[in-house]
Parts: sequence; structure tokens; C-alpha cells
Amino acid sequence: MQLLTHLGHPMVSLAVLHYSTLMQQYGSVRSPEGGAEADETARVHHIVRGAVAWPLAARAQQLDRMRLIGVLMGFAESDPAAQSWLATFRNALTQLGWSEGNNLRIEVRWAAADPDRIRTLAKELVDLRPDAIFNQTTPVTHALARMTQTIPIVFVYVADPIGSGFAASLARPGRNITGFTYVEPTTGGKWVELLKEIAPRTAHLALLFNPETAPKFYISSVQAAVSSFAVEASMAPIHARDEIAGVIAAQARSPGGGLIVMPDVFNDANGELIIALAASSGVPAIYPRPVFAESGGLIAYGADLAEQFRQAAGYIDRILKGEKPAELPVQQPTKFELVINLKTAKALGLTVPLIMQMTADKVIE
Repeated sequence: MQLLTHLGHPMVSLAVLHYSTLMQQYGSVRSPEGGAEADETARVHHIVRGAVAWPLAARAQQLDRMRLIGVLMGFAESDPAAQSWLATFRNALTQLGWSEGNNLRIEVRWAAADPDRIRTLAKELVDLRPDAIFNQTTPVTHALARMTQTIPIVFVYVADPIGSGFAASLARPGRNITGFTYVEPTTGGKWVELLKEIAPRTAHLALLFNPETAPKFYISSVQAAVSSFAVEASMAPIHARDEIAGVIAAQARSPGGGLIVMPDVFNDANGELIIALAASSGVPAIYPRPVFAESGGLIAYGADLAEQFRQAAGYIDRILKGEKPAELPVQQPTKFELVINLKTAKALGLTVPLIMQMTADKVIE
């Protein structure tokens, strides 16, 4: 029985060491008659091996049990780009060993940039008590943060997580929330620079956004850049779809009028209308997501959201395996995309510099 006292130690790692020691000391004990010593040695082999194997089996069982992930998309379900990003997220989880219907269940909700719907769906997902929630945009993250301080949340397409109160710092968020920001502090200035380069006569910019859904993080970098490019900028806050036309019409009447379509789930939901009105009014506009230029907008510059959805799957995987959001750093974008639509430029009477075309990630002819 002295041998078995080694097995009562709570630390599994020590069980491995005891196993090696015990086998050295007693593994060669044999009784010619196959008596008590042989029986004791066999018991040691059996119990120690079990002690070593148990945590591995428990770990496998933990990973194999069905997990629940909530996904709250700030976009409309009809948005093909958002559907593509969600597919990227799901595929990344599959590559990490998560299989829907086997060890993973995903509940997806689409808020379509509606503030009331965002709050309703946030509560709906929190009430399901999922193992983690993945979401996009600042308004959606705000809604979830108000609903739970315990369920792990991973975000993308958020501008200012510290200023928004989601994280104490980028390196150590400190709460149940972490994720991937969409811009760097200088991104607003980059929009001014690119629009001035593609439309040199631009003298006055309107910043189009909905105060209820758009972060204000970008405004200061736009304001800091305008004097360097001899342009003026003014805020153009809107609260409803039918107000968009008035803003763009005012820019069309203003000599050298231009438009910065701010990162905003409201603008995402009304992208087709904004693109059409800018084209018909002859107003050069820059957009925050490549899909805008691919859909007929003049120029777009922003982070690669597909890459962020893929990275978010990695964070969800790590959380499901036991890591805490408070200790997973908020990451800033490392890949930005510049997309230029030459067809739209031609319709606006603009000649895109060759060097600009060469540096673009995608040129649509």
C-alpha cells in the first residue's frame, strides 16, 4: 500500500513523474508464484496509467462537447459581402477543428443597422447563454457590453475600443471583450489624401455619417489633414435614409464638393443609394470598404474585413479552449485595401494618375 500513496498527489504532471519512478523501483518485482508483490505491481501500473490518461481524456471530452456561439451581424442579411465574411469565419472555425452539428452550434442574427433591432437581438443572444459571442461594429458591441459582463465577446469593425469603453488597453483589454479594430488613427487623413489625389479640384468635403451608429474616432484625423491638402471639411450628420440625397445635392452645388462616406453600419446598409446619388450628382466620394468601389463607387480604402473575420475565428477558438478575452490583446489592422473604379472616374471626368493605379490593390475597368 505504500506504493499507492504516490498516486494521491493532485497534480497530474507529478503523476507522470511518479509513474516513471515507481516503475524503476518496482517494475521488475516478480514473484515466482505470481503472489502479492506481482499483484501490487500490476495495480500500480494500472492506476498510474489511469491517472496520467485521465486529464487527456477529460480534455478531449471538453473539446468534443457541443459549444454554442452567438453571432450578431450589424449588416443586413441581404449584403453579399457580409455573407462572404461570415462564410470566411465559419470556414476558419472548421479548419480549427470545430464542426457545426457535431461539437459546435452557431446562432446568427442580422441587425441591418437598425438600433432597436441591435438591442433586441443582443438580448436574444445573451439570453441563450452562449460560450462566446462574435459581432461587428461599435453599436453592436455597445449593446452586447451593456447586456453581459461575463460572456466572452470578440468584435471586428470597431474603431476605438478604448474610447468606447470596451478595453482598458489594447495589450490587455481587461474585460470580457476583445477583438480587432478597423482603422489606425491616421486613416481619416489617408481618405483626404486619396480623394484629393484622384479628384484634385476637391475643395470642400462633407463627412457623411449617422450619429447613432457611427464612431467619431476618425473625425480628428480628417480635421488634422485638411489644411495640408487645401480643403475644408464639415460634418454631415444624418438620421434617416431620406436625408442622404440632401447632403449629396449640397455637395454637388458647392464648387469642388466631395464626400467622405464614414465607416458606419448605416452607410453600409444604404451603400447602393449613396453610390447612385454620388454618381448622378457628379460628386467624387471615397468609401471605407472595398465593396463600395466594386459596386460602382469611385474609390475605397479600408482594412481587409475578410482577414479580420478569419482572425476572429482564431480568438473564438482560443476562448473555447480556455483562454480569457481580458488577456487576448486587441489587434489593429495590418492589411489595407485600395480599390479604384476607373469606369466611375471616367464618368466623373477624372483621370486617375498612373502611379495611383499601380499602387491600388484592385482597379476596376
